[in-house]
Amino acid sequence: MANSGDSITLKNIASHCKEYGFIYPSSEIYDGLGATYDYGPYGSELKNNIKEYWWKAMVRMNENIVGIDAAIFMHPTTWKASGHVDAFNDPLIDNKDSKKRYRADVLIEEQIAKIEGKINKEVTKAAKRFGDSFDEAQFVSTNPRVVKYKGQIADIEERMKTSIENGDLEALKQLIVDLEIADPISGTRNWTDVRQFNLMFATELGSTADGAEKIYLRPETAQGIFVNYLNVQKTSRMKPPFGIAQIGKAFRNEIIARQFIFRMREFEQMEMQFFIKPGTEMEWYEHWKEKRMNWHKALGLGEEKYRFHDHLNLAHYANAAADIEFDFPMGFKELEGIHSRTDFDLGAHEKFSGKKLKYYDNATNESYTPFVVETSIGLDRMFLAVMSASYTEEKLEDGSERTVLKIPPVLAPVKVAVLPLVNKDGLPEKAQEIMKEIMLDFNAQYDAKDAIGKRYRRQDAIGTPYCITIDHETLENNTVTIRERDSMKQMRVSIAELISTLEEKVSIKNLLRKI
Repeated sequence: MANSGDSITLKNIASHCKEYGFIYPSSEIYDGLGATYDYGPYGSELKNNIKEYWWKAMVRMNENIVGIDAAIFMHPTTWKASGHVDAFNDPLIDNKDSKKRYRADVLIEEQIAKIEGKINKEVTKAAKRFGDSFDEAQFVSTNPRVVKYKGQIADIEERMKTSIENGDLEALKQLIVDLEIADPISGTRNWTDVRQFNLMFATELGSTADGAEKIYLRPETAQGIFVNYLNVQKTSRMKPPFGIAQIGKAFRNEIIARQFIFRMREFEQMEMQFFIKPGTEMEWYEHWKEKRMNWHKALGLGEEKYRFHDHLNLAHYANAAADIEFDFPMGFKELEGIHSRTDFDLGAHEKFSGKKLKYYDNATNESYTPFVVETSIGLDRMFLAVMSASYTEEKLEDGSERTVLKIPPVLAPVKVAVLPLVNKDGLPEKAQEIMKEIMLDFNAQYDAKDAIGKRYRRQDAIGTPYCITIDHETLENNTVTIRERDSMKQMRVSIAELISTLEEKVSIKNLLRKI
């Protein structure tokens, strides 16, 4: 029997990731560096498989989307135009007793989540009381206690939105005081004032201090796409609607980087900017919301683990924004964002660069600055989502236990393990022969050390979906046993059919067809 998701913690996952070569603390021999991590042998494979799934779904499966790989360093005026120099700030507040620092808006959102929890409790109690006749919509709109809670949420959201839009940090602190929000560590309400903190890493370009130019490590990959809009549009002979996709590193000087790889200072993004005719943005915004949710759900991690969250506080560039949230061990958190960015980006770069970034439509004889709909997913967060949903501790019928990563086979770091039953009698030689053939098609691992049961457990722990066992019968009739990870069931197949059988089970083609 598997553990419930509620009992799996980030600590469980982080410990497993380190023990089995998925993720290590960075610079660990020097006691590490806060909120930075290195991906190990299995972690880098899983990461590459997630990238491949995203790239093929986004670029290969759409004739009007192409990819680029822009430089991390960009001209400093880029970040002035994008608004990052003036507006890329987090509102931070410190607790004087615990000495811990928090994002003020996140503290308030967590308070809202607590009230939402009270509403859910009332709904659950009423559903039990009324049974099949329960009308949830009517109950939520008429029950006095629920209506009161909803009113509280609406009031908090309105106050937070107004204070953030006006840059009123005093009002933001007053809201925290009025809600009687306590520090989760010290339990006190001894807060400092709220302050803004710019998240960009600055460095210098040049060999001497006098002649050096201040530049930034990019805090997002999107601007590399926008400054290349004209190049790509012309050289790829594209016309709106069309998209530009990119996978790359970004850097943010997060003061509150925590929760394992969920929030880091160096991370990787998978972004696509879709350039469209003004006035069509809401249609495309809804289109990409649906397409991206389908991409996630096709993996089979559990549809109940996803939900949309519409933004109350829109970024300076957006006229609509939603997050796809995932149910991580620490609750529902942002996994991917879909944003309607209007013409802010191209318009700003046109203004600051003096270059025309308009599109001339021959059919209608009009010129316009394209609007943009963005899809942006954190690769590291996607990695954590896969690990969170896959990590399982099971008690088996014989009373033994196993830890297994039920990673979708198409994403699994190792697709198949080749295991001779015993390390003698010609079985290792036959196993190596099969291994040489299989490794041309799949990432395979050969393992002959320890009893077969121990080897199965080792493969379970790294998420290998299929184990091939070569036994004495193999030498007689050229058949092998395929053991399936999740069910632990075994089937006998001929060596001649082995590759086609595995291909059917781990092929990315079958996954892409589901989207």
